[in-house]
Amino acid sequence: MTHEAGIPLGIRFKLLSDTPQDSAAQVVSDVVIGDYRDLDTLREFAQGCDVITFDHEHVPTEHLRALEADGIPVRPGPDALQHAQDKGVMRAKLDAIGVPCPRHRIVADPADVAAFAAEGLPEGAEDDGFPVILKTVRGGYDGKGVWVVRSVEDAAEPFRAGVPVLAEEKVDFVRELAANVVRSPHGQAVAYPVVESQQVNGVCDTVIAPAPDLDEALALRAEEMALRIAKELDVVGHLAVELFQTRDGRILVNELAMRPHNSGHWTQDGAITSQFANHVRAVLDLPLGDPRPRAPWTVMVNVLGGDYPDMYSAYLHCMARDPRLKIHMYGKDVKPGRKVGHVNTYGDDLDDALDRARHAAGYLRGTITE
Repeated sequence: MTHEAGIPLGIRFKLLSDTPQDSAAQVVSDVVIGDYRDLDTLREFAQGCDVITFDHEHVPTEHLRALEADGIPVRPGPDALQHAQDKGVMRAKLDAIGVPCPRHRIVADPADVAAFAAEGLPEGAEDDGFPVILKTVRGGYDGKGVWVVRSVEDAAEPFRAGVPVLAEEKVDFVRELAANVVRSPHGQAVAYPVVESQQVNGVCDTVIAPAPDLDEALALRAEEMALRIAKELDVVGHLAVELFQTRDGRILVNELAMRPHNSGHWTQDGAITSQFANHVRAVLDLPLGDPRPRAPWTVMVNVLGGDYPDMYSAYLHCMARDPRLKIHMYGKDVKPGRKVGHVNTYGDDLDDALDRARHAAGYLRGTITE
């Protein structure tokens, strides 16, 4: 999708891919198959590239520093990207710049988890402070590497990975939001409308743009917070700031992602300039495009794999039923629960857009048959 956004601008892409079956490898003409964790492979791949960017955060930070030392521009740079790679580093930095986050700290073992849980209790409280959230500091996404721990006995599993573990309070939130911004090397930045992100089993299911019934002042605060994070961390490219809206009227930062993000997929059809197009513009230091929405409401619903590996007949039904529907598939093998695509709808009526998007996603998955 980033490649698609670059085609009208005449931008040529070179792709380092794990396998020929990766989504981007199916559409980019210049593909190198190799391991992004191998520095020699990265150095050889980078020759002839004007700039390096990513569709995930897992390239080792020290390898990116080596590419920069070789004179290859890396955007976002490793100094910024480490805050999306390591949750402990991210929390420490956000604390230092005064960005509100859930109460947290690195914990050493289950007994330390119990001590952390108790730290949040008011004096004289009778409970033990559980549940708390435990996260491995690196490698987690879509609910992986995250545990809701309800007792000290439940706290052992996260430590088996052998990496640092971050404990966080379980936030009493009304809903999850996301603020998506894009920043260029010379400091130009744009902000998309704040969206509501609805999760099912730890996986993003639905995104509504803009977030319904969000107080204008709170929305502005979220946008300003995301722009400030992008500036303070020197992010170049797209930054998604995942947020909790609490019952007492606050917004707290949950996660950061420095790449085009699921919460911004609605922009493909619902914004004047998509997140993918603006990410390409940013990493090449081109003027950024207008992030404003095209319609009052846009809804994105993820298509998860179900029992039907061949979705062609389902396309026909969905396209015929709703000519305004936008379907985006990833070329992935269909496996139960795997994200294999998404659909976008838009219009003047939110309920109508939600119904259309959810019907299409359900029909493509096979959970709706009429």
